[in-house]
Amino acid sequence: MITFLLSLVALVAGYFVYGRFVERVFGPDASRLTPAKAHPDGVDYIAMPTWKIFMIQFLNIAGTGPIFGAIMGAKFGVSAYLWIVLGCLFAGAVHDYLCAMISLRHDGAGVPELVGIYLGRRTRALLLVFSVFLLVMVGVVFVYSPATILGHMWGNVTLWVVVIFLYYVVATMTPIDKIIGKVYPLFAFALLFMAVALALCLLCMWPSLPELWHGLQVPAAGEEATGGGHIFPALFITIACGAISGFHATQSPMMARCLGNERLGRPVFYGAMVTEGIVALIWATVAMYFFYNAPTPGYEAMAGAAATGMHTDGPAVVNLVCREWLGLAGGVLAMLGVVAAPITSGDTAFRSARLIVADFLHVSQRKVVARLSISLPLFVCAAVLTLWQIDRPDGFQVVWRYFGWGNQTLAVFVLWMATVYLHRQHKPYWLTFVPALFMTFVCTTFFFVSQQMLGLPYGVGVALGAAVMVVVGMVFLWKCSRGR
Repeated sequence: MITFLLSLVALVAGYFVYGRFVERVFGPDASRLTPAKAHPDGVDYIAMPTWKIFMIQFLNIAGTGPIFGAIMGAKFGVSAYLWIVLGCLFAGAVHDYLCAMISLRHDGAGVPELVGIYLGRRTRALLLVFSVFLLVMVGVVFVYSPATILGHMWGNVTLWVVVIFLYYVVATMTPIDKIIGKVYPLFAFALLFMAVALALCLLCMWPSLPELWHGLQVPAAGEEATGGGHIFPALFITIACGAISGFHATQSPMMARCLGNERLGRPVFYGAMVTEGIVALIWATVAMYFFYNAPTPGYEAMAGAAATGMHTDGPAVVNLVCREWLGLAGGVLAMLGVVAAPITSGDTAFRSARLIVADFLHVSQRKVVARLSISLPLFVCAAVLTLWQIDRPDGFQVVWRYFGWGNQTLAVFVLWMATVYLHRQHKPYWLTFVPALFMTFVCTTFFFVSQQMLGLPYGVGVALGAAVMVVVGMVFLWKCSRGR
């Protein structure tokens, strides 16, 4: 518990210290007109109160990501704490903040447009396809789990898939201040309340948990989840939300279009990411309690004791924790967490995909027909992938694995985009250069060693990943030396 508390303090202090430093580096200008004020359209460009933008941004980037990812990441022991803190402060929050602020300086442009400006047209085309595909997968991933839960309670899974998709269509078509602006802050509050309540429960119980001074080795029961005990790169793919996530780059420009003042960027974007890191830290600690302190046979089975190889069912853990620790209120919050939260993430994923495609095609989104013409093909693709996922016993796991890698790969492109931006602005580009190098190493190594990708021997994959990182870094520095 000491390491947990130190990690909490580090996250809060990092927001005020490093977050302020990042803000000074970018240099927000309160006198500049933001996109929401320069060209409001009543649909996507709408100035909203700062607190509401923060809550929506937090829910958009969070959903169940910092819950399920942290539960699975708890298998890595105290290393999960270090990655959440260091990844959140020096990579994830910087990634989210700079993506949003650079978007503000380019009239609310989406990720592919920004990447095209700073990394070239070919990269822009690649990112357009990649980001839209990733967003469709987000919608698919976050349809399956709530539909499955609701299907087991009332009706069947397919029925709930249809209902959720119908909601997606309505929410994606509606102006952002109507449904998202009114309802989502309430869901965000529920997630925050649940996290705070669980943190208080942990403080009251004060369980014995892995501490930093115990070492970073993976517990024997977790070796199956880490590929035979290899923390790298599995940890950095498993815990995305809460540390760094490319999906956030699709959400930050969307909310940047609602910001009324550039000076509000740090509390909204850097602050929302730090808040998500705190939520992830709490859930990782809760999961560690079940993994290493299972007091009853039911908890022991949930923790997946040695005989079951630490198997984890995220939604089941959330339901069990909230019911046992928080009672009836916890059950309601759990339902919001595992049902409402992923649905809202899927909703904003499709909305972001619509905006990205509309920007690329230069199609105004003022009219419903224009919004529908872009959204319908996305929904059809997502529905086909969802039905395929339901029909396969391992469908969800397959989609989730590719989503995890694609998510972090998108973060790599955004970090390199921000690095080029800082270099062109004659600002200290090492701010994103270092995390860009590291995440390049992570994603390429995972591509080489994962059994779902190339499946090369671990040592070979790490060497190749390191080589790619060095080459990419040298190319960037060479271009910098030539003034490009």
